[in-house]
Order: sequence, then structure tokens, then C-alpha cells
Amino acid sequence: MHIRRTSSVARLRLSSSGDGPLSPMLQAARRPKLEKLWDLVDEYLHNDTESIMRSMADHFEYTLARNKWNLAPQSLFQAAAYSLRDRMIEWWNDTQEYFYDQDSKRAYYMSIEFLMGRTLTNALISTGLLSPYYEALKEFGENLETIADLEHDAGLGSGGLGRLAACFLDSLATLNYPAWGYGIRYKYGQFKQNIVRGYQVETPDFWLESGNPWEIPRQDIVYKVGMYGSVQYVTRSDGSLAVKWEPGHCVGAVAYDTPIPGFNTKNTLSLRLWSSKPLVDMNPEELKADPWDMLRQNQADEEITSVLYPKADSDSGKELRLKQQYFFSCATLQDIIRRFKKSNRPFAEFPDKVAIQLNDTHPTVSVPELMRILVDEESLPWDQAWAITTKTFGFTNHTVLPEALEKWSVPMFAHLLPRHMQIVFEINHRFLEEVKVKFDCSPEVISRLSIIEESNPQQIRMANLAIVGSHTVNGVARIHSEILQQSVFADWHRLWPGKIINITNGVTPRRWLYCCNPTLSSAVTKQLGGNAWVTDLSLLKDLRSHITQEFLRDVREANKVAKERLRKYVSKLTNGAVDLDTSSLFDTQVKRIHEYKRQLMNILGVIHRYQCLKALTPTERSQQVKRTHIFAGKAAASYQQAKAVIKLINTVADVVNSDPQTKDFLTVVFLPNYSVSLAELIVPATDLSEHISTAGTEASGTSNMKFAMNAGLIIGTLDGANVEIVEACGQENHFIFGATAPEVDKLRAERQSVAIDQRLYNVLISIERGDFGASSNYRWLIDPLWQGNDYYCVAHDFPLYLEAQQCVDADWRTPDVWAHKTVLTMFGMGTFSSDHSIHQYARNIWNIKPARMPTEHITTV
Repeated sequence: MHIRRTSSVARLRLSSSGDGPLSPMLQAARRPKLEKLWDLVDEYLHNDTESIMRSMADHFEYTLARNKWNLAPQSLFQAAAYSLRDRMIEWWNDTQEYFYDQDSKRAYYMSIEFLMGRTLTNALISTGLLSPYYEALKEFGENLETIADLEHDAGLGSGGLGRLAACFLDSLATLNYPAWGYGIRYKYGQFKQNIVRGYQVETPDFWLESGNPWEIPRQDIVYKVGMYGSVQYVTRSDGSLAVKWEPGHCVGAVAYDTPIPGFNTKNTLSLRLWSSKPLVDMNPEELKADPWDMLRQNQADEEITSVLYPKADSDSGKELRLKQQYFFSCATLQDIIRRFKKSNRPFAEFPDKVAIQLNDTHPTVSVPELMRILVDEESLPWDQAWAITTKTFGFTNHTVLPEALEKWSVPMFAHLLPRHMQIVFEINHRFLEEVKVKFDCSPEVISRLSIIEESNPQQIRMANLAIVGSHTVNGVARIHSEILQQSVFADWHRLWPGKIINITNGVTPRRWLYCCNPTLSSAVTKQLGGNAWVTDLSLLKDLRSHITQEFLRDVREANKVAKERLRKYVSKLTNGAVDLDTSSLFDTQVKRIHEYKRQLMNILGVIHRYQCLKALTPTERSQQVKRTHIFAGKAAASYQQAKAVIKLINTVADVVNSDPQTKDFLTVVFLPNYSVSLAELIVPATDLSEHISTAGTEASGTSNMKFAMNAGLIIGTLDGANVEIVEACGQENHFIFGATAPEVDKLRAERQSVAIDQRLYNVLISIERGDFGASSNYRWLIDPLWQGNDYYCVAHDFPLYLEAQQCVDADWRTPDVWAHKTVLTMFGMGTFSSDHSIHQYARNIWNIKPARMPTEHITTV
């Protein structure tokens, strides 16, 4: 059976009609060559097992140049990946051609992070090629799961920001929206986390060590990115004055594309990442430099995209971060504008065809960069350029913590980007003048609204710049958006009601249920009579009133399978030292280590449980709920308090797991180097997940959604997306505790010292006594609790947390009650799919519509 690419033929006919990307003269000259080329690529690659094996063999010999006598598993993985990439490229090319044919408005998602995870299995499921590849690998004597485990997680992110961006790309492709993702191709990920004597030790994460078979280097797409230099004023031919920036140094931005397949659709999108490189065409002054100086400059150019989040504890580190952000923004805008110009439309129509979403403040320098291009290079009047800019950008805010709102020193910004500094000042001046005219604002309000903070030195508030330069600002959970409207950006909301909206985050059910939990997915598919739920998670709600005993058994069985899989992983990781009891309650907290996320409260609770077990008789102990506490997450390399929490967790684990009185009833494990792939093992195996941040500090969180989607219950505060999850799934099915956000504000405002609960007192005394190593290791953690300087309200919430854990134990002792709650939770998660979020972005911010390649563009011969 041959599958013809008639969409390509249609595109060729369109080009010859004069409406395509080529001029009529070029079309006439190139038509014979194009017809020959297009005849040769007229058919899709075949997807039967034999054809896939041949594709893999070709890549093994010709792409990898491997010796046919040594079929190493790593080489087989690479060959499988390259052969699958070939098939995705076909659909990617046709998708882009179809978008051009439809003259679709496109959304461009700019994010400093894309935490993609492994690609092979997920892409095979999305493309519908899992079965033939499984058979092909079996013919080569290998198991698909074994081969998939050889893939490195891409080191393109560090946490929720990047994982959200990855979920959004999956949903954009699956829902057939015309869109691109743009980011940075880091050579090194955040870091590899090793645990040495309980301490976190960081080593470089060179994730590209074995190459990346999914990416397509685009050496034909290189943009020049300028930095430093001076601003010149020149007279145009009409006598008007123009501004010209003369960069002092330029860097090359090379594109690397990764195809993003949609599920159950041939639409395939692209994640375009930028890598920095030295430019050959240096300016004359640079060519006069000492060769060693040139070498050092070349290394500095390559360093721009070397590391995710360069250290910002020095002026050079801060400048490198800003360089990174501008490099990414400048290259992306050049690429977007190049694509727009193919349509030969005037720039007045730019917002009609382009929607750019700033995922947090990192790409915000795109606002003055677009203004520079429109005013300086395209010679548009300021007012017209500003109208275009503000109609183009949308901004997603991801924090409520004031210290996390990004700022840049004006002197540093002006040194690196002198023209952009002028533009920022002008934007701010015009904005504040408009505010003064339209609104009767006090000087204090004007000061808060200003993009420039009048400190010493002055600072650029990037969040303020993003708000001024965007038509819509969104928070990422209802409580988060309310805090933005009522507190963080209250002035903006009062003056421009409706500009700040809410779009609650979501996660893709493809990776986070269908792919990572196949046993549970099969049960859902059987119950619903098909897998339409994979692209419409709202269908789960139809099962809430049809919970059968058979389905409850299937859910329990899925949990057992997932637990066993995790048990084997932990046993292998610890060389058999830790063997998890799969009959125990798996209590999990896996996320970035931070004071506000309160892993400290969790481990203090574990110590309390340990003390209680020690105080019981053997008979009493045998009647207690068996617990396995699982921790994972990285602490920022310079964050001493977070690293002390990791040390405490590991030391507690050493003590508890080796105590003969308690080890059969309580196990603690910290799994190092937390990643997407590790999360895919942990999430399906979890019975109870902890999302216990201080209320009012977590913007949204998405790991809570993943656990609940996999029938895990939540113990947590009314913070972030927890609020909406317990509403949708039933608060009675979860374990909610702690001060609410208004109560936290009141506690902080009153500065009242909280009395230490006796149980917490006993725990702190045991730490002070040295039961878990030298107490000096934990001074930064426990002194604030003793001294009443408890900003994150650990002492206040601790007794409430213990009460919630007692409720957990009570429900766990009644398996039918627990099972019923888990199923109701899973069935309530329909609105927490990233598909739901993307539909809201498309409708409420981007104004784009799906453009699915119709089946008539594919013919069978």
C-alpha cells in the first residue's frame, strides 16, 4: 500500500499560480526542478514492520556509521529515533504547507524552558506507530521498554515552567492549532544531582553527550544578534531624523528544530531552539584584535546558550542571563517576521497573523526589540508600532512572590542594549503620561506602575514592562489570578479591569496517564468503550455515576503494577539496600526543594511518626498503617536552606530505614536527579501526594494534577490549583488543612509568635539532640521555628498537618473507601487537561483557530 502526499502536490500547484512563497519568475525557472523533486517525495515512508526495520538498518549504517557486527542497544535506540523522526518530518513539512495554504494566524509560544522528557515512547504513541516499532525492535532482539530507557531527558528546563510549556506544545499539536514553540538549545541542563553523605552535590548535566536524534540542525537558518555598541542619529532622504543602533559585537543564532507530533492527527508542529555561535563576518575592529582575544570572544559567544539559568550572584553572571534572554528574543522575532513577510502583507496586519505569548518575564525584552524593529528598521511611526506591539503580545505571569519578579539594573541593561534602554525609557514616559491624563493617581501609584524602579541604581521591572506591552495578562490558577488582581498587580487591575484574566494550567493526559500508566489507561478505555477520552478528558465525568466493582479492582491492580515497577527501580538504584513494601501507603512529595513548598514540614511529620512508632509496643506497632515516604527534587545550587532540607531527609532516611523496630512500618527514600522520566515512574505508583505550600505562595502547580489524574489523593493546603482540584473532585475526597491565604497574611501582619505544639517541640528537640546528625547542619531550618521567625508558617500549620495525616490513616484502613475516593478524584480531572487550557488561550488571548490537515490530502494507491 502506497500513501501519496497530495497535500504537497497541491502546494506545488499553488506556488505555480503566483500565490506561493516564490516570485512568478523564480517559479517558472524552478518548476522543472521542483516537479522532479516532488515526484521523488510523493509517497510517505511505509510503516509496516519490515519497512521500519529497513529504515533503522539504513540509519544504523549510514547515519551512525556503525559496524554491522556490533548492534549495541544505544545505537539501536538512535536508529529507531532517526527512523521515527523521518516519518515525523514528512508530516511536519506537510503541516507547515497546509498552514500556508490556509493563511492561518499562528501562535508563537516563547519560553526559556521546555522540559520535554523522553520522546521515543510518547512519539510512538502519538503517531500510532507503537506496535510496528515494538515488533521491529523485537526482531532485532531488543525490548522497546529497554531501548526507551536509554534515552536521556532533554536538559532544557528545571521545573514546572518548562513542563507546562512541553504540555502546551503537545496540546497545540493534538488540537491542530497553528503554532510554534521557541526556546534555547542549552548544551548543559540544570545539573546532575548526586547525594553524597546526605548532601546534594551538583555535577554538570551534559545531556547532549550522546547526541540528540530528534533535533534537525538548520544551518540554513542563522540570524545575527547584536549587542553593546552605540546609538547613531541619521537623516533620512525625506529630511526626517532616524535612529540607528550600531552594535559593538554580533553573535550568530542557529536554529535547531524538533518535530512535535499530535495524538491521533497528522498535524506536527515544531519546537525551534536557538544555539549561539561566533560569526565569521566580524567587524573591522574585532579583526584587528589579538587572536587569543578573538578565541576568548568566540568562547564567550558559545557560552550564551551553554547553561540553563547562569548563576546570577555576580555582575558577569547577571549580564550573561540578560544576554541569553535577548539573544533568544531577537532571534525569535527575526524568524517570526521573516515568516510574516512571505505573505507580502503590511505590518498593520501583523497582529492579525501573529500572536506571541511570553511565558513568564524571561522573553519580555521582546517588547522593546519588536519596537526597535518596527520603528528603526521598518520606519513605522511610534504610535503605529506601539499599537502593533501591544496587539501582538500576551503575558503569562507565574509567581506571586515579589522577590521572584525579575528586574535588571539600568546601567547594565543600557551597556548591553543601548537602543533598547532608550526605547524602554520612552515606553515608560509615554505610559506614565497617559496614566496621569486618564486617571487621578497618587504619586505612590505612579511609582508602583512605573517600569523603572527609582532605586540606586535604577532597575527595570520586567513584569511591569510585560504588562504594559501586552494586551492580556493571565495568571495560572484561580487563586493565583485573584492574588495578582488584588495584591501583586492591584493597581493595574483597578485601572484596567479585564486585562488580567485567569487560565488555569493543565497537563497533557497523553504523557501523564495514557503513556505513563498503561494499565490504568486500559481500564479507563474499557470502561468508556474506546479511547476518545485521551483527547477529551471531560468524558471521564460520565463515569462518576457508573463506578463498578470491576473497575475498582482494575484501578487497584494498576496501582499494584505501578508500585512494583517503582520498587524495582529503587532496588536497582540502591543496589538492593532499599526494598519498598508495595502493600504500604506510598506518600510522595516530588518537586523543586524550596522553603515555601515546605518539604521541611513533611520530614518533620515523618520524624513525629517515627517517634510514635518507637513509643509503641510490638503489638501496637503491628496495627499501624505502613508508610513509604518518597521525596525527590533539586535545590538551587546556592540555596543553603533547601540543601539543608535535603540533608535532613537523607539523614532521617538512614536512621529510620536501619532501625529494626520501625523499618517494617516506615520507610523513607530520597530519589536523586528528579526528572520527567523519574516522575513517570513515581506518579502512577503514588497513593497520597503532598502539595503543602504555604497558602498564597504557589502560583498553580501541575504535579498535583498529574497525581490526581492517576487516581492519587492529595494532602494539601488551599493554594494554587489545589483549590480548583478539590472543588472539581470533592473536598471530602482529599485531605485539606492549614491557614488560608488571608489567614497567612494576617499572621504575618500581626507578627505574633506561634506557640510550639508539643509534638513539634519533641521533633525539634530530637534534631537538637543530634538524633539525625550534627544539629549545626540544620540551624537555618530550625532556628526560625524556635525564634518565631516562621515566615512560611510551618509551626502554625504543623498540628493541622498531623491531624490531616491521621485522617489519611483512617481512610487507608478502609480499602473500599480509599478506592472510591481515588476513582472519584480521577473522574473529576477533566478540566485539568492542558487541552482545556490551550482552548482558552486560543479563544481568549491568541484568537487562533484549529487547522487540521483534512484526510482528502492523503490518498491510498
